[in-house]
Amino acid sequence: MIDQRSICIMNGDRPETMVFEGLRRIGFGDVVKPSMWIGLKPNLVVTKPSSSGATTSAGVVEGVVRFLKDHDVRRITIMESSGVGHDTRAAYRVSGIERVARRYGVELIDLKQENTEKIDLGPFQTQVYRKPLEVDYFINLPVVKAHSQTRITCALKNLKGLIPDEAKRSFHTKGLHRPIALLNRVIRQDLIVADGIEGDLSFEEGGNPVRMDQILIARDPVLLDTYVAKRLGYRVEEISHVSEAASLSVGSSDLERAHVVELDRVSKPAKTTVIGNGVRELSKWVNEKDACSVCFGTLLHGLERLRNRGRLGRLTKPLLIGQGYKDRSGKGIGIGQCTQDFSNHLPGCPPTGTEIVQFLEKTIGKG
Repeated sequence: MIDQRSICIMNGDRPETMVFEGLRRIGFGDVVKPSMWIGLKPNLVVTKPSSSGATTSAGVVEGVVRFLKDHDVRRITIMESSGVGHDTRAAYRVSGIERVARRYGVELIDLKQENTEKIDLGPFQTQVYRKPLEVDYFINLPVVKAHSQTRITCALKNLKGLIPDEAKRSFHTKGLHRPIALLNRVIRQDLIVADGIEGDLSFEEGGNPVRMDQILIARDPVLLDTYVAKRLGYRVEEISHVSEAASLSVGSSDLERAHVVELDRVSKPAKTTVIGNGVRELSKWVNEKDACSVCFGTLLHGLERLRNRGRLGRLTKPLLIGQGYKDRSGKGIGIGQCTQDFSNHLPGCPPTGTEIVQFLEKTIGKG
C-alpha cells in the first residue's frame, strides 16, 4: 500500500479501468477486508453530469466499487449531501452514480436525510452527519477543479459535503478556509481517489470543463491538494485552506519530499470535448498540434491564471504545444518538451501550471 508521502497518477480516458488498475497497482487489495464497512464520498455539489467539469464521474465510483466487490467487501455506502439548494437524489441520478449503486447492490444515501451530531472544531462547534464517522474506512472521491472562492477544490474541501446546509452556510460566514481545515482535522480520509478527467477551469459548478485525463490517488489530503494547486497554476500559499490544514498538521504540503509516480504513461492527442466560452477564449492563444490532454489542459489553467491577473492580453503571438512540434524549430514560444527546439520554450512533460505562469510572466513582452 502506498505511504503518506506518495501521489500516484493514472493517465487515460476510461476512468473505471484507470481507477481499478490504480488501486491494484498501489496494493489496496492488501488493506481491504470483507468485514469492513467502507464509505465513498463523491463530489455532487450540483445536479450535473461529470462532463460539465463539476461532479465526480460515475466511472470513478464504479472503478472503486468494482474493486471492493472483487475483494468481497460486503458493506459499501456511497454518501453525499449536495450544495445548498440542490437535490442530492437528483444529482445521483443525473451523474449516473445511481445506476452504479443499483448495478452492484450498493447502499446509496442522501446525507441530508440522515442524523447529525455536534463536534468540537476548537474555535467553534458544528454539526456533522453521523454516517461518515461510523464507517471503518473512508474513501474521498473529489474532482480536481477550480473554485470561485477557494481557487481550487479537491480532497480537503470535498469534506464540506459531510455537513448539513446550515453548517455549510456557517462555514462561509466564518471565512470558509479555516473551517475547512479544522473539519479535516476531525474527519479522517483513509484514501483519496481524485477525478482529474475533466474539472472546471474557474467555477465549482461547471461550465468550462478542461480535459486532463488523469486519476490521482493519495492518502494525504494536504499533499494531494498542494500538488493540485501547483498543477493548476497556484502556489500553496495562495490556497488558504490548504496552508491552514498544513499548519494544523492535517498533512504535509512539502512536495519536495513527496514521491509522485505515474503508474503508466499515455502519450496521445487530447480528446475532443465540448468546451465553454471561457476555455474557447483561452484556446485562441494556443497553436496546438497533437498535444496530450494533461499538457494542453495544464496550459489552459496557466492561461486562466494570467487572465485573472490581467496579463493575458500582453501575449503577442500564440503559444506552441504538442507532439506535432517535435523536431521542428524556429522562432516562437513553446510549452513542453516537444517544443524544445524552438527559440524560447518551457521544458517539462508536462510543465506544471505554476511553471507555465512563471515562464509566461517572464516571457511576455519579448515577442
